[in-house]
Amino acid sequence: MKKVIVPPQRVQPHERVAPVPYMVWAVLFTVVPLLFIAYYALTDNQFHFTFDNITRFFTATSTMEAADGTQKVIHTYLLIFWRSFKLALISTAVCLLMGYPIAYIIARASPKAQSTMITLIMIPMWMNFLIRTYAWMTILQDTGILNGILSALHLGTVKIIGTEGAVVVGMVYDFLPYMILPIYSVMAKMDTRLLEAARDLGCNSLGVLRRVIFPLSLPGVFSGITMVLVPSISTFYISQKLGNGKFYLIGDAIEGQYVANNLHFAAAIAFILMVALLLSMAVFQRLANRRSYGGA
Repeated sequence: MKKVIVPPQRVQPHERVAPVPYMVWAVLFTVVPLLFIAYYALTDNQFHFTFDNITRFFTATSTMEAADGTQKVIHTYLLIFWRSFKLALISTAVCLLMGYPIAYIIARASPKAQSTMITLIMIPMWMNFLIRTYAWMTILQDTGILNGILSALHLGTVKIIGTEGAVVVGMVYDFLPYMILPIYSVMAKMDTRLLEAARDLGCNSLGVLRRVIFPLSLPGVFSGITMVLVPSISTFYISQKLGNGKFYLIGDAIEGQYVANNLHFAAAIAFILMVALLLSMAVFQRLANRRSYGGA
């Protein structure tokens, strides 16, 4: 059989120029700021090269009073980072558990219903981020709306959720659309003939979901996890408002050092966080590629 060689297509001049504005924008507003962060993180106040700022993040300690009244020494910033990472993971998991079925319902709806539901999901995002956070403050705090209703009904007041729970609620509310939309975009393009074939081969609805829909939707799942995890772990305004100013996350640590004019240490914390997030995103992307292309 004669081998057919297909000549490569020529790239038109306008196709070469089209990405240039985006590349310039990305370099100026993404690459350059990241380089400045790395530069400040690896220098002291006299801009001499040093690893002291990085070392301080891992070695700084402070004394904390335990529940039984005893004093214990903790690694300050490692504890803050772990707390931030833990709450971000919880928020991401809740967003996934809520967002996946919502995305599935939207993807299986009629085109008109899809447009309506997507609009309803996007409407809260049209409001200012600060307003949305303040709204949850008025609901969740001890003197909030719910306790006001209970008091008016002479039913007393309740402690709705703890500080960590309030912060998680704020994260889930603000970042849930970032989980729904990537999963929906993948499911909406899914070939329905594959679902029909799975049913013809004997799969019930749960089997179709587990064996066909979920594996095919994994790229959207991993994208959603990344888009929720990154802002959740670095947020600071949600923890300040819903945590009553007593809850310290890694974003608060960066802001605090910046306000105190400790720019180099603030950059070091941001640099470590950036490296951790990039590593996490690389792992998620590798897992997504392996599942998508049948890797081992």
